[in-house]
Amino acid sequence: MTFRIDLDPAMFPDRERLLCACEGFSVSAFRYASGVPALRVTNRRGEITVLPYRGQQIWRAVFDGRDLTMKSMFDEPSASLVYLESYGAFLIHCGLTAIGAPAEGDDHTLHGELPNAAMRDCHLVIDEAAGQLTIVGTFRHTVAFSTDYELTAELTLEADGALLRSRLHVDNRKRSPMRLMYLAHVNFRPVDDARLVYTSPYTAEAVRVRTSIPGHITPGPGYGDFIGELAADPSLHHVLRPGLAFDPEVVFTVDVVADDTGWAHALQRHPDGTADYVGHRPDQAPIVNRWICRTPDQDAIGFSFPSTSNSGGRTLETREGRFVHLDGGESWDLDMRFGLMTAPEAASMADHIERTMGRDPAG
Repeated sequence: MTFRIDLDPAMFPDRERLLCACEGFSVSAFRYASGVPALRVTNRRGEITVLPYRGQQIWRAVFDGRDLTMKSMFDEPSASLVYLESYGAFLIHCGLTAIGAPAEGDDHTLHGELPNAAMRDCHLVIDEAAGQLTIVGTFRHTVAFSTDYELTAELTLEADGALLRSRLHVDNRKRSPMRLMYLAHVNFRPVDDARLVYTSPYTAEAVRVRTSIPGHITPGPGYGDFIGELAADPSLHHVLRPGLAFDPEVVFTVDVVADDTGWAHALQRHPDGTADYVGHRPDQAPIVNRWICRTPDQDAIGFSFPSTSNSGGRTLETREGRFVHLDGGESWDLDMRFGLMTAPEAASMADHIERTMGRDPAG
């Protein structure tokens, strides 16, 4: 049996209230003290907390007793819609008219309009036979003489799973072309001595560190030297040693390779054998951005941000041709999988990654 529950902001009280429960799932609604509405979806492995009306952000994800989410300065989402004044979610959709920090010639906000988009038509779809629950929402962004697109976001969780599936569908509703830029800001919590494994050549040509410094960060002593070392040998960051100077942040652009099913894969393998995972289709998002930030206040690793563009801002990305061109009436889709893998699942995926790249899995 499949059934749908339409959501309304009035259904989100100050005190958490159960909305529905079925085999393998329970869903409750509440508002944070800031007033931001949230859904808590619990399955047999853990729970996610989703902000259905704020860009369909996943504020928290906890599975098998582990909080996957970055450490941030925010215990809860702020009422502010300024990107850095409410930052710390597990997943933030970024774009679509621009991503990255605004640079010379740019007038867009950091990472565009999508992170705090006012979603509408939010609802749940529960498929009891398949053991799946999906959160759906849409966002229409219209600016006269400039932009008119509609995005539908779907987030699916299985009753026994710790991997999430995200699907985005974008329609260019204009008769004229649209330049689409997107980045999936998937913010895991780093694990000391974890190892990064991913479908890319581990070369300086394929794994490029950002050497420019955006205006919103202030580097500390030794930062420039560390960046220089990474530029020469990016494998230096593959093991997350506690002393590595990811302060305030280090950003890479990674050329990824698809396997024979069309998917690219990336892992943060923990010392206990489990792993965090991100997979996507490079034919939909050909670029991967990587972001690592390890400070006393913020501890985060976005080891795979499926993206259409680099993070240089709209003007630079447009000039370099790094965007998706949609003619009037055309559509774009993005499929992602991300979350937590058990040790056997992680070992199998790591082996698959190495074989895809022609590397020795034992090496």
